[in-house]
Amino acid sequence: MLLAVEGTIYIYKRYCRLMKRAQHLLLQFSLYFIRMDSSIFLEACLLLVLLCILWHSISKSNRTNKKTRVPQPSGAFPLIGHLRLLGNQAPACKTLAAIADQYGPIYMLKLGIHPLLVVSGWEIVKDCLTTNDRTLATRASIAAGKHLGYNNAIIALAPYGKYWRDLRKLATLQLFSNLRLDLLKHVRAQEVQNFIKELFTLCSKNGNHSTRVSMNKFFEGLTFNISLRMIVGKRYSSSTYSAENSEAWRYKKAIEKALYLSGIFVMSDAIPWLEWMDIDGHVSAMKETSKELDSVIRTWVEEHLRKRSEDQQGKINDGECDFLDVMIANLQPEAEISGHSRDVILKATVMILTLTGSGSTATTLTWALSLLLNHPTALKLAQAELDTHVGKGRWVEETDIENLKYLQAVVKETLRLYPPGPLTGIREAMEDCTIGGYYVPKGTRLVVNIWKLHRDPRIWENPCEFQPERFLTTHADIDFRGQNFEYLPFSSGRRSCPAINLGVAVVHLGLARVLQGFDITTIGGLPVDMTESPGIALPKNGRGRFLGRRACMCVVTMDEEERWRRIATGTAWQGLRLAGVVY
Repeated sequence: MLLAVEGTIYIYKRYCRLMKRAQHLLLQFSLYFIRMDSSIFLEACLLLVLLCILWHSISKSNRTNKKTRVPQPSGAFPLIGHLRLLGNQAPACKTLAAIADQYGPIYMLKLGIHPLLVVSGWEIVKDCLTTNDRTLATRASIAAGKHLGYNNAIIALAPYGKYWRDLRKLATLQLFSNLRLDLLKHVRAQEVQNFIKELFTLCSKNGNHSTRVSMNKFFEGLTFNISLRMIVGKRYSSSTYSAENSEAWRYKKAIEKALYLSGIFVMSDAIPWLEWMDIDGHVSAMKETSKELDSVIRTWVEEHLRKRSEDQQGKINDGECDFLDVMIANLQPEAEISGHSRDVILKATVMILTLTGSGSTATTLTWALSLLLNHPTALKLAQAELDTHVGKGRWVEETDIENLKYLQAVVKETLRLYPPGPLTGIREAMEDCTIGGYYVPKGTRLVVNIWKLHRDPRIWENPCEFQPERFLTTHADIDFRGQNFEYLPFSSGRRSCPAINLGVAVVHLGLARVLQGFDITTIGGLPVDMTESPGIALPKNGRGRFLGRRACMCVVTMDEEERWRRIATGTAWQGLRLAGVVY
């Protein structure tokens, strides 16, 4: 072994001496050709340049080969690389997980001109989000950020730097602080109450019979109203469903299009010089949707600015101020950060908060209820816990959630099986680094396959099974705030979700109210279809259906005095059979 190493060193030294000798000879030849006529001299110069380029390429290749290279699937085509591997209809996280089964928890793909590192093992993920967190803190520039995100002004897609740090600080310390969320808890309570009231009204139309309800649409309405009220003080109520020219209606429809467009693959993200061709028309659709969103948000910003100018002494630390009020109070009129004006910052932040806040929360609620319907024992346990700790004399409140351990376990297990972001946002290495013992050059893009991470059989027993009990026993100490790298539904590190507390609070309260107020079962005893929709995110496929029925508190239809009188006498729980269906 020692002789082999010494032999390798000797060969390498001989190679270096030969290369230096070649450089010396090239220099002598160049001096000789200078004395010759101009045409021969130019040819000699060209030959010299070509030889130098060849020598540099060989040297660089040798240096790179000495570093451990990340495994890469074979079959990359010229120009498009491995794009063909992602061309099926399966969710991207599942396609990448299948590749990981063959090549391991870290591998490299070529997506057009960009190398993409895909990781899914918790040890390597920890290396990415701790040791290399700053190196990997910036975002790759993609079409959605440019055309939907005010030229990367939105916090989720902004490149790492002063602008992103200032926005992140504003979001963490002002918008999503415990104080702010506590000041606005009445908004969440009111919207959940309105949600239950609308559901009760629809279900009670059939008297004591079951009623089919599109629960996913109800969840979308609930989370959208909570987001809109907390961010800009507006709401999208059932009374505006037919008002197609209302601001809230137009904004909701535009947000739905933006959610779709932000989750699809755009060819120019892999091959930038094809953007002018706009294959599939995605870029033009993004531009049009951005105009629709901007027209509504601009009106809301102007309205808040007028209100601010009329009330210069207005306080931001009260329950009447929304997120937009807080941002206006913290950003000076002439403020400009990294080329973005105050108005652009305000509009971009309003857009991304409503885009990410409502959709992912509604999807999680839909998955949670669907999983419970397919596991009746877990459903009964969750309802029994509510009856034990809250009872039937009042509605469950946010303050009750800490005592509902099984409900918390249900939500954790839902987030494990169906994380809001099954793939993290695309990061980009700002400098050369080492990940999992492999050399990763500057400019490499990175995604963490959270979906695959959460189904690692080394960590999770029966990883594909819905078992909330695991978070009460073997995994009781695991939380979703980014410190346990085997469980990262909201990512971790600098780019983790800043609104974890808000999103989880809405899921807990919304799910608890539905379970408390309604008995739920599937239609004909058939299981809910758990097929995911294709794409980057994991929205539930629209083919799932469920039916529910439970005695619902009649308090939603009567005034406060009558409500408490009926609760006290028990007449609010008179066996009304109500139902709900997801399509």
